[in-house]
Amino acid sequence: MHYDSLRLEDDGNLATLTLNRPEKRNAISAEMIVDLLAALEECANGSARAVILTGAGKAFCAGMDLNYLKEFPSQSPEQITADAKRIANLFRRIWSFPKPLIAAVNGAAIAGGSGMATLCDFTLATPESTFGYTEVRIGFMPAIVSSFLVRQIGEKRARDLLMSGRVFTAPEALSLGLVSEIVPSEKLLDRARELAAALASMSPTALAYTKRLLVKFAEANLDRELEIAIEESARIRTTADFREGLAAFLEKRKPVWEKS
Repeated sequence: MHYDSLRLEDDGNLATLTLNRPEKRNAISAEMIVDLLAALEECANGSARAVILTGAGKAFCAGMDLNYLKEFPSQSPEQITADAKRIANLFRRIWSFPKPLIAAVNGAAIAGGSGMATLCDFTLATPESTFGYTEVRIGFMPAIVSSFLVRQIGEKRARDLLMSGRVFTAPEALSLGLVSEIVPSEKLLDRARELAAALASMSPTALAYTKRLLVKFAEANLDRELEIAIEESARIRTTADFREGLAAFLEKRKPVWEKS
């Protein structure tokens, strides 16, 4: 299949998905969500034994696209909920993907980009890579990723990252367990391919069964939590603080929040 927002390269044992909007720092658009879900499905049904997810240019993914964000205030309640569900479906698909999935984080992975990068089975990053769940800065909330993140690093650390909205470095991400390995930028894709080759040498049945078991351990509770997260993600988009935060972000000014 042809994809407008990404490239899919498949050499048989290995598939590489490259987010391909370098002029937008690979920001997430509605089209990219659709493309990623379709490409992951193609990889799941294809011959590849492992998949690498990376970004074109100098960033992995800088979060939501500005044009995508601009649509939020004008959406109907049904559109708001449907959009939150699409993002939840993408994150859950990455988390539960049946084959080994390796993120090669070649730069900034911010907001939804952090979610995509850290939900892969293996997350390789360069020393210059940065991460951050920055949604609170614009009056939004990192609702969908929160349930996954608590499982990954524990509630106390998740509260720090989700509530502060701070950007953090690859070494800190490594110490938290969100990054598997830090690799020099010039060796990032080579290391990702080396890891993919090692995984491809394993029993594909054993790997698939292991991944399925890990998913089964958590999916019942996770799916209930995602339903709550979808509701909360939709609800905050109706608030004055969200509208003000988004407007301030787009206008490059400091937001003026409502008094609580």
